[in-house]
Amino acid sequence: MGEIKVSPDYNWFRSTVPLKKIIVDDDDSKVWSLYDAGPRSIRCPLIFLPPVSGTADVFFQQILALTGWGYRVIALQYPVYWDHLEFCDGFRKLLDHLQLDKVHLFGASLGGFLAQKFAEYTHKSPRVQSLILCNAFSDTSIFNQTWTANSFWLMPAFMLKKIVLGNFASGPLDPEMADGIDFMVDRLESLGQSELASRLTLNCQNSYVEPHKIRDIPVTIMDVFDQSALSTEAKEEMYKLYPNARRAHLKTGGNFPYLCRSAEVNLYIQIHLLQFHGTRYAAIDPSMVSAEELEVQKISLHTSNEQEEQ
Repeated sequence: MGEIKVSPDYNWFRSTVPLKKIIVDDDDSKVWSLYDAGPRSIRCPLIFLPPVSGTADVFFQQILALTGWGYRVIALQYPVYWDHLEFCDGFRKLLDHLQLDKVHLFGASLGGFLAQKFAEYTHKSPRVQSLILCNAFSDTSIFNQTWTANSFWLMPAFMLKKIVLGNFASGPLDPEMADGIDFMVDRLESLGQSELASRLTLNCQNSYVEPHKIRDIPVTIMDVFDQSALSTEAKEEMYKLYPNARRAHLKTGGNFPYLCRSAEVNLYIQIHLLQFHGTRYAAIDPSMVSAEELEVQKISLHTSNEQEEQ
């Protein structure tokens, strides 16, 4: 149990990448926690937004791999925000503070929804260059919880944790997926009542994405074919919303593929970001591009060969 937490990779990450805390609102209690790794000269980095149960370090495998290739990567943890507009305003202030004009966003589950809402919120003065949406949704009504969204703030922490844990996979799982769930349960335990309540409120508050406002943004939709908290209808809705999106399908991976299928997820991220190489919106150090592209081609070839053999 808890293999990831004691793994050399995770311990190396925690000992080499500092966790920063930043306040951008007038309210001092609203603290953004983030890991910012890779070359500071990159002005359009990839930013990771976690799911309800996640903290910034759930993306440690992406941070280690991508920074090794020369990318600048930032993984975030949200302060307590109770509505989408408040979140978007806070996130915009954070980007201003970090002096980032435009960014690429990778959002997992709730993080994917918030990434879309932020792109929509800033559509008149765009701040989002591209989106990678992992197990994401576009309409909160799919959870049938909009009527309880306003009462999460009253619930004790143990009840909120029970609600979140109800969406975690159960039954027989392969070792990597079991380790991923153990790690996410551990991360969930580290969240306080107000953090959890606010995230569940954002997850279930009646809201949907207006696609006409963000249709010009390059999108990759990443989802899994095995058990996840998202229904098939929710996935189909995403495909309809973004008919031109690239699709990155993983055969397995459950709710947390970035933990238990990190090599595949990292490859799809690299393929998505290739389209920006050589532009001012590249998330990679230009001197690292050729070596990184060669590696992507090598892994792609290896992956396609494996699939043909199966």
